[in-house]
Amino acid sequence: MANYIHVPDEAPAVPKIDVAVDESDYRSGALKLIKELRPNWKPSEVKIKFFTDGITNKLLGCYVGAVMQDVVLVRIYGNKTELLVDRENEVKSFRVLHAHRCAPRLYCTFNNGLCYEFLEGMALEPEDIRSQPVFRLIARQLAKYHAIHAHNGWVPQSDLWLKMGKYFALIPKYFKNPEKNTRLRTEVPSPRCLREELLWLQQDLSVLGSPVVLCHNDLLCKNIIYNKGAGDVKFIDYEYSGYNYQAYDIGNHFNEFAGLNEVDYSHYPDRAFQLQWLRSYLEAYKEHKGQAGEVTDREVEIIYVQVNRFALASHFFWGLWSLIQAKLSSIDFDFVGYAVLRFNQYFKMKSEVAALALPE
Repeated sequence: MANYIHVPDEAPAVPKIDVAVDESDYRSGALKLIKELRPNWKPSEVKIKFFTDGITNKLLGCYVGAVMQDVVLVRIYGNKTELLVDRENEVKSFRVLHAHRCAPRLYCTFNNGLCYEFLEGMALEPEDIRSQPVFRLIARQLAKYHAIHAHNGWVPQSDLWLKMGKYFALIPKYFKNPEKNTRLRTEVPSPRCLREELLWLQQDLSVLGSPVVLCHNDLLCKNIIYNKGAGDVKFIDYEYSGYNYQAYDIGNHFNEFAGLNEVDYSHYPDRAFQLQWLRSYLEAYKEHKGQAGEVTDREVEIIYVQVNRFALASHFFWGLWSLIQAKLSSIDFDFVGYAVLRFNQYFKMKSEVAALALPE
């Protein structure tokens, strides 16, 4: 999340195309982009497929022919999402990750979005990320990601608290819609309460000793592409990528076991599952960092405590985010309801993990 990401000199340049794609007439804008990126494609033969799972942006795929082989993905940024997302940082993350073979190729940016390469495979569901062998593949891929050195000599720092402070300042005080406004007043914690919790989180989590690494920060199911034939997983969507606490990224992923459209926090992984997952992760992390020695039970226990405490920060982050989206987004989704879910789970989980302490 911090602005220390250094793009390697050998990374391919990313052109900026002066085109805006209108959500209500996306075809004409998409064709202008395709004319630049795939000049040999006939405009009349370009087919467009909508991918509608995201709750931040609109995503469509452009291709020619009967099968989706060479697909150019066009992502149109959601309304005012630049308040939530550092777009320059997103492009840097994309380029760094591609240089380390962790991301598809970024073809271009345009005035309100970007175009990138399509990855073969399937986007996962909550039941998939709990299954063998997929959960170990995810753990090992995230370890690879976290081991990337992209700070050019800086000591990387997380700006999680800075970002949450910024989000807190943006949460709406009221809604024009009376029903939404009633829910904001009666179901969402008050701004005073949220400010106190944010302060407590910063004081409580900053001292846990979780390393600051290059994080994805939004590892929900649909951002994980599983290629069964190749036996690997890749992560997509780097809007929130950047330097952050290692334990936040993992705790955020564990929160996503609950799903998005029908959220069920009883699916949050239990201790036995987490210990397996975390051991796989640490084994791969040590390999990528060139650290010798077996992973000890103590190391697994330390990261277990850190992850479950940082899962609280993830609930809080997305609760604030969802309140802002409730004001800004044109996407049909119950953002107020989602914020209520995240804050309710935050307070429930806070009492459960408060007793977790780092081993001596």
